[in-house]
Amino acid sequence: MKILEWVGLAIQAAIGYNLVFPVFLLLIYGLRKAITSRRAPAGSTLPDYGIIVTAYEYTAQLPAVVGSLLQLNYDRYHIYVVADKCDISNLHFPADKVALLRPEQVLGSNTRSHFYAIRRFIRPHTHLTIIDSDNLTDPEYLNELNVYFNQGYEAVQGVREAKNLDTTYACLDAARDIYYHFYDGKVLFGAGSSATLAGSGMAFTTALYEKALGHLDVTGAGFDKVLQEGIVSRGYRIAFADKAVVYDEKTTGSDQLVKQRARWINTWFKYFGYGFKILFKGITRFSLNQILFGLVLLRPPLFIFLLLSVFFMLINLLIAPVMSLVWLIGLIVFVLGFYISLKSSPTDPKIYQSLVNIPKFMFYQLTALVNARRANKISVATRQENKTPN
Repeated sequence: MKILEWVGLAIQAAIGYNLVFPVFLLLIYGLRKAITSRRAPAGSTLPDYGIIVTAYEYTAQLPAVVGSLLQLNYDRYHIYVVADKCDISNLHFPADKVALLRPEQVLGSNTRSHFYAIRRFIRPHTHLTIIDSDNLTDPEYLNELNVYFNQGYEAVQGVREAKNLDTTYACLDAARDIYYHFYDGKVLFGAGSSATLAGSGMAFTTALYEKALGHLDVTGAGFDKVLQEGIVSRGYRIAFADKAVVYDEKTTGSDQLVKQRARWINTWFKYFGYGFKILFKGITRFSLNQILFGLVLLRPPLFIFLLLSVFFMLINLLIAPVMSLVWLIGLIVFVLGFYISLKSSPTDPKIYQSLVNIPKFMFYQLTALVNARRANKISVATRQENKTPN
């Protein structure tokens, strides 16, 4: 009986620490910020960027994406649009700045598209950055990335801000992004670890990208999970550039939300084991970067550990009221931490107003959990959908 009790406590601890871990990171971040100064630049050479934009099946938003990139306040770059399984007959871009590539065979993979572009670079670009087919970029995007490349970092994650806040789901999706950008980006990096990668709005030295992924053939969702493991496990840190902004299309409807989250949940179950690998490597190497990053990778999606936390609080209310109080305190700490992330970021009032709909948002994520096993059968194409208020 004692063994079962200890197992039960261990399971609760494994879930419960996720409630307070963000605030723990925030404390480390605050201490490090107080006693360390900003790193001096290691050099001032301007990187030469290959900007890779990938599209699959749909091209409607590519003119706006490329138009945004052509407005960058920077000279040393060339854009590579990889239009996989796309009709490109109506796409026309200035050839001196844009290479429009249509693979002869369907690639069906982000990384295959990236390396298809890399093998066709018109010159040996020192750096590359990855942009989604629905992203828009701030004119200073590359200059802000350079702040960290000039400090010696070889991998940098920017900020993906909401391009649209016209539905409840878009606002809640944006709130989630703000939380993750704050804790898994700014705070995690500031605490001495690495920012997690977000799939786009990220940049690397070309050499590091090839070193991390060149020997692999990653298919399905989650190439960014494989990429960040390849970088951090090699001892590199991923910097977080909070002013390198790309504007990202947010989820607009329940059907889109379920499909997207099903893929993300499937990806977490597929790759969360990387967390153990990096954590143990960090312990043996005494690497704060790898230890903290490993712990973050082991964290379940937000809605899973929040629902489990409420479940354990209610169960303990019947069998161990003191433990129930501990769970309540943990949930309060999490809510406080979530509020801190919103207040510490430029958060639109619409996002605050949308928070009352979190229960509905979590219901659809539960639906996505049910569909997670068949997530890879769901199309990964980015498509402009009709937006109707929710």
